[in-house]
Amino acid sequence: MRAHRTMDRLLEAVLAHDMAAFAREWAPDGTVDFPFAPPGGVTHLEGRDAVTAHLQGYTDVVLPRRVVSDVRHDTADPDTLVVEFAVAGDVVATGEPYEMRYVAVVTVGDAGIASYRDYWNPQAFPTTGAGGPTW
Repeated sequence: MRAHRTMDRLLEAVLAHDMAAFAREWAPDGTVDFPFAPPGGVTHLEGRDAVTAHLQGYTDVVLPRRVVSDVRHDTADPDTLVVEFAVAGDVVATGEPYEMRYVAVVTVGDAGIASYRDYWNPQAFPTTGAGGPTW
């Protein structure tokens, strides 16, 4: 249940546009991996501070408004959860709507998220029109 509660808090933080609260869910030494990062993009983050720094400016680019889907798959490890979810919102620079789909493999330990593997398409992420950040 701890993995489910953590995922609930992550989605609540995204919808509240509180990326600091999102990052606080990580263990101090927790990691994030982006297996589908574009060439030159971020592929790995090590530690809560790196997650916090990485998320700076996220809500300057997009404002998530709702969770479109949230399907969770329990694994043999009760602390690991596979989550298929989609978030819809607005692109800040244009006001246009966007929708992003994600698949995440989340492992939670006593101190927070130990590992988060984020399988998403960064090329589909809306940008500011000037190249924008890639998450």
